[in-house]
Amino acid sequence: MAISDTKARKASPAEKPYRIPDADGLYLDVRPSGKKFWRIRYFLHGKENLYSPGQYPQVTLKEARKLRDEVKHNAANGIDPKALQQAERDKAKQSAEETFDSIALEWWQKKKEGWSEYYAKQVKKALDREMGPAFGSKNIREVTPADVLRLVQKIEARGAPSIAMLVRQWTAQVYRYAASTLRADHDPAAPIEGAIQRPQVKHSKSLGSDDLAVLASEIDDKAGWRINCLAMQVLMRTMLRTGELRQGRWEEVDFMRAEWRIPAARMKMRRPHVVPLSSQTVAYLQELHGYTGHLPLMFPSYRHPGMPISATTINKALERMGWQGRFSGHGFRSTASTLLNEHGWRGDLIEKQLAHVPGDKVRAAYNHADYLKERREMLQWYSDYIDAIMQGAAAPPVPARMLA
Repeated sequence: MAISDTKARKASPAEKPYRIPDADGLYLDVRPSGKKFWRIRYFLHGKENLYSPGQYPQVTLKEARKLRDEVKHNAANGIDPKALQQAERDKAKQSAEETFDSIALEWWQKKKEGWSEYYAKQVKKALDREMGPAFGSKNIREVTPADVLRLVQKIEARGAPSIAMLVRQWTAQVYRYAASTLRADHDPAAPIEGAIQRPQVKHSKSLGSDDLAVLASEIDDKAGWRINCLAMQVLMRTMLRTGELRQGRWEEVDFMRAEWRIPAARMKMRRPHVVPLSSQTVAYLQELHGYTGHLPLMFPSYRHPGMPISATTINKALERMGWQGRFSGHGFRSTASTLLNEHGWRGDLIEKQLAHVPGDKVRAAYNHADYLKERREMLQWYSDYIDAIMQGAAAPPVPARMLA
């Protein structure tokens, strides 16, 4: 007699397992623990086998009978039902493992060694705060262009179009990596490439000599915490990017040689950079060493000494000084470049000090000139020039051999 749902539900456990048969090889296995499991007997290639479709009542009687018919049909056609079941389990497990989050993290871990510390943190922050909550738990093959579009539009709507563009680009890079490891066959970020418009680039403003004299005179009195003052004084005289300065470490500074040697990993162009230090810059760094020389970082955060000052520290100091909207920390580079060019210094020296790479890749590959001696003379002149304009004096003369 076929089992009924009522009979299956009311079946009580006994001291030993027992079976309640249904029909065509299906039966309910009642265990002493009270658990009940469906079993299906079938024959494959003349041998008896047992298939377990699941536990009652999670698998209903109706579902168990449907599975029985499928098992019998597959076995009759020489297909092993248990092999199919295992394949489904493997597929489900693989789907759970191949989420966007897991593959994106794998991609980030492989790529971060070639990135600067700041850039690696920026990408990780986007993975954790943007892509992860939006679609990170999905299998990577299930993320759609609509998912990515919703995310980048949401980011753009909160006033961060640059972040929206980066998120789309990083999503595309994750998918290129997934495709290269045979775990994705499409890039949902590709169809929406034009959905977010690149914001107009606002180049850092350069200061003329009069404004630079005013700013340089105000730093020590108005920039606040002394570490911030020293950071601005050094930044103004070295032509470094703010990120390269912020993350500076004392092990990179050689006071005897008056040089700051920045490793390739911390440079934007991934090339080591030697910064010759003027006598004024050495004095500022020696003062700084008295405050932070016991730490690895030259410019540690006030609240978190194990971290460098933040990317916004210098700009916030400039805002407090009244320069908001008029000047930013990155503007020290363009100011130095403009003034050095105006006074006739050779362009190759200026470009080398800015750590720019020539647009001609062939030229870049063969241009190994370091110009360290000449750059040292140029930066000393520039520090003397800043001192002169602060006092209202004339600019020092430029050596004829250094003129363009």
